[in-house]
Order: sequence, then structure tokens, then C-alpha cells
Amino acid sequence: MERIRSGDHQALAELYERHGSLMYSMVLRIVGRAEDAEEVLQEAWLQAWNRAAAYDASRGAVIAWLLTLARSRAIDRLRSPPMAPVEDPVATVAHRQLHKHVTVALAALAPRQREVLELAYFGGLSQSEIATRLETPLGTVKSWVRQGLLELRKRVPEEARS
Repeated sequence: MERIRSGDHQALAELYERHGSLMYSMVLRIVGRAEDAEEVLQEAWLQAWNRAAAYDASRGAVIAWLLTLARSRAIDRLRSPPMAPVEDPVATVAHRQLHKHVTVALAALAPRQREVLELAYFGGLSQSEIATRLETPLGTVKSWVRQGLLELRKRVPEEARS
């Protein structure tokens, strides 16, 4: 990130190589169409380049920051005017493998952990909105989200995430 902050285009390319497929998979699951996912990712990478100084390593890993940027852009896209019908995208081998790992990992989570993660990441709901929908205290929802993310980190192989 230091190299990106100083304007190093090669550093951004390396970061894209390392994390682009995971970001694409997540955004595609949210927006549903390959064309929209590509546009959302372009916006997210541009934001990462322009706001590199906003990244704070003490608050989490680079991939978490990038996924947050991409997720926010994807949710913005969903909340914008209606999109065309969902198409079946042609996925690359890496995307299919990642999808398989994440699907297996999600299935292994406790039901409430899986539910809150799906509502948050694929439904675009905030933790407060999830708490309201599930009629559950906000602190409990936050705990389920945290525990679920920790379990996913354990269950999805590092090479699949990088």
C-alpha cells in the first residue's frame, strides 16, 4: 500500500493480481451479472487507487479493506435503478474453485452465522437491519458476524483467498 500511495502503478497491478478474483466473485454474487460486476470492480479499484492514503493497516488486512470498498460499490449498484435480468456468467476455473471453497465453508458454519453473513454480504443489509429483521439484539448479531468470518478464514484455504 505504501507503494500505491506513492503512485506506483505496478504495485496496484500486483494487488489486483493477488486479490482481483476474490473481489470479482464477491461482487458477482451481489450484483448477479458479469457486466455489472466488472463495472463495480473498476469503480472499486479506482477508489482504492485514489484513496490509498485512507487504508490503515492497524484496522485490518488490505484484502478486508478492498472487499469493503467493492462490497459498498456493489450495494450502491443494487440500490441504483433496476438492472437487466440476471445472466449465467461464464466463470473462470479460479472463480469456480473459489466459489466451491466458499460454498463449502458457508455450509459448515452454524446456521445463524451463515444467515447473518448472507444477509450482510449478499443481501446488503447493515448489522442493525439484520438485528431488526431477525428480532435479535445488535450485539448478538455482531458476535455472529465476527464468529462466522473467523470460521470462514479458517475454512477457506489461504491459496484460494490470495
